This record gives sequence, structure tokens and C-alpha cells, in this order.
Amino acid sequence: MTDAIDTARPGRLLAWASILMMGSVLLSRVMGMVREMVIAWAGGAGGAVDAYKAAFLLPDILNHVLAGGFLSVTFIPIYARHLAERRPEEGDRVVSLVLMVSGGLALLLVAVEWILAPRLVPLVAPGLEGAVLGESVRLTRIVLPAQAFFIPGGVLLAVQMARGRFLLPALAPLVYNAGIIAGGVVLGPRLGMAGFSWGVLAGALGGNLVLQAWGARSCGFRFRPCFRLRHPDLREYVLLTLPLALGLTMTFSTEFFFKFFGSQVSPGAIACLDYALRLMLVLVAAFGQAAGTASYPFLARQAAEGRLDRLNALLDATLVRFGVPVVAGAVLLGVLAPEVVWLVYGRGSFTLDDATATAAALRGFLLGAPAWAAAAIVVRGWFATRNTLVPALVSTAGVLLALPLYAAFTRWWGVVGVALGASVAMWLQAAMIYGLWCWRTSNRGAAGVVGALVRAGGLSVLLGAAAALLRAGLSRWVQPEATFAGALALVLGLSLGFVAATFWLAPAFGLSGIVGLPGRAVRRGASPPVSGE
Repeated sequence: MTDAIDTARPGRLLAWASILMMGSVLLSRVMGMVREMVIAWAGGAGGAVDAYKAAFLLPDILNHVLAGGFLSVTFIPIYARHLAERRPEEGDRVVSLVLMVSGGLALLLVAVEWILAPRLVPLVAPGLEGAVLGESVRLTRIVLPAQAFFIPGGVLLAVQMARGRFLLPALAPLVYNAGIIAGGVVLGPRLGMAGFSWGVLAGALGGNLVLQAWGARSCGFRFRPCFRLRHPDLREYVLLTLPLALGLTMTFSTEFFFKFFGSQVSPGAIACLDYALRLMLVLVAAFGQAAGTASYPFLARQAAEGRLDRLNALLDATLVRFGVPVVAGAVLLGVLAPEVVWLVYGRGSFTLDDATATAAALRGFLLGAPAWAAAAIVVRGWFATRNTLVPALVSTAGVLLALPLYAAFTRWWGVVGVALGASVAMWLQAAMIYGLWCWRTSNRGAAGVVGALVRAGGLSVLLGAAAALLRAGLSRWVQPEATFAGALALVLGLSLGFVAATFWLAPAFGLSGIVGLPGRAVRRGASPPVSGE
């Protein structure tokens, strides 16, 4: 049994962790797409799906208030310190204390929201009316208890990651999505969208609590009841998570505002926006989320040892290595948005009009995809230095600055306007959080990172324009909107050509030295050579 992460070879460990987490995220997003495909087949982009999507608003708010999505990043440094100091029993007591406090608070707030759901749902989704509103309240009450599994599960997940165990944490979203799919397939024919809601509950219990409890125990954790509410580690944990709970993060704000404003556009708007966002997040999660999650324990280690130069080197190298594919992928996906949407969702109750609206929303979200991925990586640098206040303030400022644009864009352009408002908020947050990081740490590699991403953007836009012209010409022959085979042939052909051209032209744009940058950067302890190597 290991007591802490082995950092003798951080480059190799980071590569392995990145591969594992990327595989998990990719598979999870694939399963998420299957889930959305089943939902689209069952309900298209109608009121029933709007009610189901809106049912997650209150649970999401509760998860955000309890900083459920940040339990691993705030708790890992605290727990890892005890492991590094060879005090695993004290670490287990702290884990047990946080489990008891956060779990108890989650149960209390779930009960309050469950009782007040008929009054709260109309406040967070003001556009829902009549039967759709009543159904959303009913589904909300089914989904809410899942938060009592997510919150303690996040602590148990952090225990494993602090010990360098990534496998079972990587399985959590897979089991969760499998539960939703199973609920929809097995119960959906009889219960409608409620079948998916019961699947949410089952997936959260199995993947985020039962599996993670077993994983934490298997790597050495033992529950040790502790009631010291004035424990200094609990105080530190609260101080680290409080800014995140009070702030408006990118993920939470996007999920909340697209449903809040989407509910006021037209029936089916929430469904189209959600379908589009899930497609965009496949790209972002495969690179930004996976890279951020996998690199975090190593960033935290460099910060704990006071090696700021190495921390900056690893952060910048990760930004370049994983940011370039996001830029290219966003452009390619934007060109092929109608065909991709039709391939993924075009069956059952999902109509061609639904596909057109979803593709337009997808293009709006894709404009902010690189910023979303970059912020997911940079924020880990702040967390590694045990600073959650600055990210919380910056993300909140970005959302508040973009809020008038959300309202204006929605009024002017409807569904597309909501997506554009989200993209503006993404760029504001990413620019501010990385700019402040570079200023505070005197990061010498910032110019190289920005230069590499700008060159990647230039190359991608050039190839994207060529792909758009080819798509316009080929669409007359293959009719992608008419047949699945035609859409698939167009997507595969243009994608292969785009990727091949990218690799061929990358050296001319100074992007030939990206592969393997994180490992080399850590070994050298210097800023990454993003101009080519």
C-alpha cells in the first residue's frame, strides 16, 4: 500500500494518469451521447425533455452550494499532507470528519429542497408553465436525493486520487451514465422521462458512493468517527471550499443560465441547448477536463515543495499540448455541426427542425470551447497553491460581466443567443484567471502559450474555411440530411482530410513540438518550447 503519490518520475506518471482519465472522460462522454440519443429518441426537443432537463436545476444549485464538484481539488492537498508526513491515521480521521459534516449537511438540504420544490422550480425556470412545470417538479423530487450520494462520494474519490489511484474514480461517471441509460431503456417505456430520473438516482448510488467507498477502503482508508468540529483541518477545508460555494463557476453558471434563459425562449429550447452543450463538452472534457484532473496531483506536489518554476512549466506545457486539439476540434465540429447533430440525435422523435436549432446552438457554444478547456487546466494551478478565493472571484466576475449579454443575446437571437452568452462568459473567465496567474507567479512561458494557441487558431481557421467550401459542394451530392450514410460519409471524409492537413501543415505554424511536452517540461523545470522543438 502506498501512502502518497510517487513523484520520482512525474512525467511518466502524469502521462499514465492523463491517458487513464482521458479514456474515462472520452468513454463517459460517449455514454453521455448514448444517453442523450436515447432521450432525443424518446422525447425529441419537446416539453417533456424540457421538464426533465430543468429538474436538474435545484440539484445543481445544491451541489454547487456544497462545492460537490470541487471536493477532490480542495481536499486532496489537506489529505496528501498527512500522507506525506506519514500520519495516515490522522488523515483518515479528517476524512471521516468531512464525510460526516458534508454528508449530514447534504441530507438536510436535500430534504428542504424536496419540500419546497413546487415553490423553487418556478423561480429557477420561470418560462415553464402548466403541465411541463408540474412534471419538472415531480422529476426534481426524484433526482434530488442523488446529491446525498455525490457529496460523500467526492470525498472518497479524493482519498483515492491523493494516493495515486485513478481507476475507480475514472469509473464513477461511467457507472452514473450507465444507470441513466438503463433507467431510460428499462423504465422509460412505462414511466416516460421519470425512468431516466430513477436511473440518475441508481447511477449516483452505485458509481459515486458504493464504488468509491470500496475503492477508498481498498487503498487503505478506514472510517474513524470524529466529532471535532473545531478541527484545524476541517476549518481549512471550509475556508478552501467556501469561496467556491459562493462563487459562480463556469460549469455551474453555464448549466444554470442556459436553462434559466432557455426556458423563456420557446418550448424545446432547453432541450436543444442541452443537446448542443453535451456535444461541445465531449471535446472539452476529452482534453481540458482530463488534462486538468490528471495533472492536479502533480501540480499540487510541485506547489507543496515550493517548485514554482516546475509548476509553471507543467501548467503551460499542459495548456499547449491539450489546448491545440481543442482549438482545431472546435473549428472542425463547427463546420460539420448539422451533420454531427443529425448523426447523433436524428432518430425517433428528434426532427430535422430540432437538428437545425441544435446545430446553431452548438456553433455558439463552440466559440467558447477553447476558453472552457484552458480554464479547466489553469484553475488547477490555483487550487494546487491552495488558493480557491481568486478563481471564485474571477469566475463570478466573468459571469456577472456577461450576464447583460446573456439577456440581450437571448432577446435578439433566441437559442443561439443563449449559447453566445455562455461563450462570452467562458472567454472572460479564462482570460482573467490565466492573466492573474501569470502576473502573480511571474510566468515566463505565458507568451509562448498564447502564441502557440494563436498559431493553432490560424491554422484551424484556414483549414476550416477549406472544409466549409468542400462541405457546401459535397452536400449537393451526398445529401447528408436525407440519409445516415450520407452524413457519415461527409463527416468522416472531411474529418480525415482536416486531421491529415493539420499534421502536414503543423511544422509551418511552429506546432511540431507539442507531443510529450508535459513530461519534458517537468524534467527540465523550465518553460515549454512551444514554438517547436
